[in-house]
Amino acid sequence: MTQNDTRKTWLEQPLPRDLGARMAGHWREGRFLSIAGAYDPIGGLMARKAGFEALYLSGAALTASLGLPDLGLITMDELVSRARAIVRVTRLPLLVDGDTGFGEALNTMRLVRELEDAGVAAVQLEDQILPKKCGHLNGKQLVTPEEMAEKIAAASRARRDLRIVARTDAAASEGIEAAIHRAKLYVEAGADAIFPEALIGEEQFRAFAAAIDAPLLANMTEFGRTPQTSSAEFEQMGYAMAIWPVSSLRIAAKATEGFYRELRDTGTAAGKLDEMQSRAELYDLIGYFEYEALDASIQRTVLDDMQ
Repeated sequence: MTQNDTRKTWLEQPLPRDLGARMAGHWREGRFLSIAGAYDPIGGLMARKAGFEALYLSGAALTASLGLPDLGLITMDELVSRARAIVRVTRLPLLVDGDTGFGEALNTMRLVRELEDAGVAAVQLEDQILPKKCGHLNGKQLVTPEEMAEKIAAASRARRDLRIVARTDAAASEGIEAAIHRAKLYVEAGADAIFPEALIGEEQFRAFAAAIDAPLLANMTEFGRTPQTSSAEFEQMGYAMAIWPVSSLRIAAKATEGFYRELRDTGTAAGKLDEMQSRAELYDLIGYFEYEALDASIQRTVLDDMQ
């Protein structure tokens, strides 16, 4: 993607169709991929501006942004619509949290086709039973390894460019050896990468890396079972990529909560202006003037120094 491409609006460009291959290129070349969580398109644009080369759409973050708990309540249409919106404006490889595939084999195949049609690079599928829970919470219930392998095989039959990341939640409830056994079955079934969820320290991370011959994804979510670990540390332990799935939502929510309190108490937003993105910064980020230039009937907007 060239700099000129990033300054074109999505109205002028078709959806990219090779982003799965681009993501797999990082794995093949041994380039560690730090993947920023982005639950909406403007967050994706900010992550791209910061230099990230791939994005992650978390089901938990998307669900929370809708004011709902992460219990498998979002619909396939809600997920695919948000994924399409992120891909079309960022044009970056997007890994999408597909939860349990929204059902069994046929439903999972439908999800794969819908996401691929939206330009998504990869889908994450997990081995929980609905209603599913955050991987770092207690009380998760899992399908059998064979059932999950069948679902992955179905997803593999449906995909063309889309990569499949198989997540196993077995480490917390069945032990690390059982989780490794599951991961091996998932790779045999057609998974391109493995996501061992809720590992609790370096020993478990290294055990997975030693046992699995496939790219591995680490989850660096806050307030969970995994201690704070850097991208360099994950790479050193043998991982190909790491996600920060809900971090941006947590940051935004905390800042917005503080703003609302101050606005309620003072009756003005004046004290928060220096913490806000300016109008000029927002317009530059979303390409306002590039869109404006597409219609000659729109008079070019001029921003004064105050904006």
